[in-house]
Amino acid sequence: MTELPKTFDPAEIESRWYAHWEDKGLFAPERPGADPWTLVNPPPNVTGSLHIGHALDNTLQDILVRHARLKGKDARWVVGTDHAGIATQMVVERQLNAKQQKRTDFTRDEFVAKVWEWKEESGGEITQQLRRLGCSMDWANERFTMDPGFSRAVLKVFVELYRQKLLYRDKRLVNWDPGLGTAISDLEVETTDVKGGFWHIRYPLEDGSGFIEVATTRPETMLADMAVAVHPTDERYTALVGKQVRLPITGRLIPIITDEHADPELGSGAVKITPGHDFNDFEVGKRSGIKAGDMLNMLDAKANIAQTSDGLIPADLIGMERFAARKAVVALLKEQGFLIPHIDKDGNEHDAEPRTIATPFGDRSGVVIEPWLTDQWYVDAATLAKPAIEAVRSGATKIVPKSWEKTYFNWMENIQPWCVSRQLWWGHRIPAWFGPDGLILVGETFEEAIANYIENWTTASGDFFDSEQIIECTDDEQPRLVEDADGLQTLYVKRDLDVLDTWFSSALWPFATLGWPDAQFLPPDQPNPLAGRYPNDVLISGFDILFFWDARMMMQGIHFMGQQGKLPLPQAVPFKTLYLHGLVRAADGAKMSKSKGNVVNPLGLIENYGADALRFFMAAMESQGRDIKMDEKRIEGYRNFATKLWNAARFAQSNGIGASATLEAPEASLAVNRWIIAETVATVQALDLALADLRFDEAANTIYQFTWSRFCDWYLELIKPVLQTEGAEGADETRAVAGWVLDQILVMLHPFMPFITEELWSKMGPREHELIVAKWPMADARALDPAAAQEIDWLIRLVSEIRAARTELNVPPGARLPVHVRDASAETVARLSRQDAAIARLARVDQASGDAPEGGALQIVVDEATFVLPIAGVVDLEAERERLKKAIAAAEKERDGLAGRLNNPSFVERAKPEAVEKARADHAEKAAEAERLSAALARLG
Repeated sequence: MTELPKTFDPAEIESRWYAHWEDKGLFAPERPGADPWTLVNPPPNVTGSLHIGHALDNTLQDILVRHARLKGKDARWVVGTDHAGIATQMVVERQLNAKQQKRTDFTRDEFVAKVWEWKEESGGEITQQLRRLGCSMDWANERFTMDPGFSRAVLKVFVELYRQKLLYRDKRLVNWDPGLGTAISDLEVETTDVKGGFWHIRYPLEDGSGFIEVATTRPETMLADMAVAVHPTDERYTALVGKQVRLPITGRLIPIITDEHADPELGSGAVKITPGHDFNDFEVGKRSGIKAGDMLNMLDAKANIAQTSDGLIPADLIGMERFAARKAVVALLKEQGFLIPHIDKDGNEHDAEPRTIATPFGDRSGVVIEPWLTDQWYVDAATLAKPAIEAVRSGATKIVPKSWEKTYFNWMENIQPWCVSRQLWWGHRIPAWFGPDGLILVGETFEEAIANYIENWTTASGDFFDSEQIIECTDDEQPRLVEDADGLQTLYVKRDLDVLDTWFSSALWPFATLGWPDAQFLPPDQPNPLAGRYPNDVLISGFDILFFWDARMMMQGIHFMGQQGKLPLPQAVPFKTLYLHGLVRAADGAKMSKSKGNVVNPLGLIENYGADALRFFMAAMESQGRDIKMDEKRIEGYRNFATKLWNAARFAQSNGIGASATLEAPEASLAVNRWIIAETVATVQALDLALADLRFDEAANTIYQFTWSRFCDWYLELIKPVLQTEGAEGADETRAVAGWVLDQILVMLHPFMPFITEELWSKMGPREHELIVAKWPMADARALDPAAAQEIDWLIRLVSEIRAARTELNVPPGARLPVHVRDASAETVARLSRQDAAIARLARVDQASGDAPEGGALQIVVDEATFVLPIAGVVDLEAERERLKKAIAAAEKERDGLAGRLNNPSFVERAKPEAVEKARADHAEKAAEAERLSAALARLG
């Protein structure tokens, strides 16, 4: 046994123990024959740093993996980072800009080399920060989504999906970031309310008989309008349907069509349709028969005005920045008499009606996102979604909380094609080569692409190409077919410049990290790394990436491990359970953001309170997907909890209590020892159930209450007389039991607070192994002892009642009071005899014989017996009665005032939710206070 310092210092303990665990390989101990258990970490961006959401997500994962390891399973937590295409490219470009250089100053290969150089030098900072949080990940097998093995998996999936016609090239609208020059996902779009306008415009009918009024928040897009839509049932426009209008400025003739997208109740009921620049209009255009290839595009990649295919945009607008073009278009409309002015309530005239508009911005570039019509690669998500839907319906994958199933089904059943190409240099370059006349060659390598498609390509004369006649041209060249003087033809093909969306590669994470596809080709005598590891046991994820990552893993995993790997559905799903947690919000419930200045740095919290305290807070507050409100006071409270455990261990050491020699509970005869053993077993049972149900808050509360209340506050107090009285009966038994219980606490608490528990485990006596690989306690029902439990629970209730009554009646803490007992049963009399020393010591009372004297007395009823404690001469009874009456009146007045506010519908409906919630809490507190003080007054008689 090594004596513990007086002061608990988390920082020193945490750095020392984490290095020890990792150096000894204890995060993936060798356990031949043990049941495999696998969890994959959502790969953070290689550019990232630990934020409070990471702290929650990874704490929950670590709790599960440490629990599985303690249960004796071959637990593996797969760890790695995502190459984060856009974010990483931006980091390196910023570094170049600081040197007055640009990406385009280098060849593509040179720039990519610089990114790899940055990755080796600076990437992965977050992995060090995850270590500070205590994450017991399998670092020896760390993966990166651009590793050679992982890249092979990505290319194979692309090629296989293409061959199966589940991945294709198409022209559709995408979220286009003009600042970055690439398509981005919905997750990378942040919508912000911006003050804007609503312009009303006259579109004149071609026959000169009048006009139709439309309104828009983006008047510049009229340059690419292709129709005006009205609702099929809108009788105002029945006679106009089928007619044409001549657009102002461009003079383009466009038809008036019907479509249910037009809302008769909104504005004039007629809407301009710009299918090349609006997602809703794109669908209207398709329904009206306009092919995507024929839709007009009026912007270039930088969102500057570009000439449309019909050449009708005036030359002086070409090249103009989009928002400057908006002003120019409005000025032209006004000049030509097509702008309908807005008249405000004071009769003043304005060009537009003021509106607050939900505007999409790129989360990294900060520029307004444009719906833009481009050729991109798409995955047929609707087909891949069907088995993923069935997986959840059948229970092959269970979603927790179950309430998220409805959202999952709704999105999956209405899923749109998935755009997987990005216009970047960093990432998995798409393995496709373009030739002339729409030819596309696809293969994992250039040679494979040629081999796959060469037999299907012929020239107009019917000549076949061989591999030597197909050449890969540079990125700067164009694909072409060249014939030399002898008539020999050479086909020059150009590789796609785009890379794959990082969500495409991360969708393969549950199986590509385990060695797929190489594992499929291992000899039979070699162990397959996928065996027993796929499906993963559980996935912990924020609900906000349910569709971007979780659902896509479901689709890709089932397709490639099911259809391709010939596994039935229950074995093809990527994870058996999907747990979706909420967001960590600011203390007032607001979403954290840098712009609001309410972001909390988890590393700062670790510095102040230790990783154990932050981890316990996360677990204790995680209630099946509900958002968590940040509360630094609670974290401080859990630091105090760690200190209390530390002091309990020091008390144990000072009283000869050390490490237990057995996993099973020691033999015990004293009721207090039989009681704490039973309480320990009940805690193990409750903890096992809570973790099995993924009730992290319940699990944390279970071990917290047992450790603080049952063990520290009561058991250690109850056994002090035995431990500190020389020759006391049962002292050796009590030391053995106390050491065993403390050991069980350390093991049960370890998944939540790994550092302090490992430190205490090592200091309580010699051990065969570290706590991280110890054995989880046995929930042995034979240890439950109802008789002992009833007796000690009775003792605790009696002492608690006496203590509370003394406090309420202002009995001096040092005053010892006699206690007389009335109507006690034989069982109570026996208990009083057995527990006399504990009652005298903890309640500061002495048992007295005979009837209680006349006069004021404190009376307590516990079960059938009444305990009378005379306090005349100790307390001024009249003064105490007056004090209690005044306190009762004050509490009742506040209670009734709050009740009046809460019964006022105006307050409940109009006040802020947090104000109503506080009023209810205050009302409950004052009502309880009034009741408690009234009971105290009644005790005085």
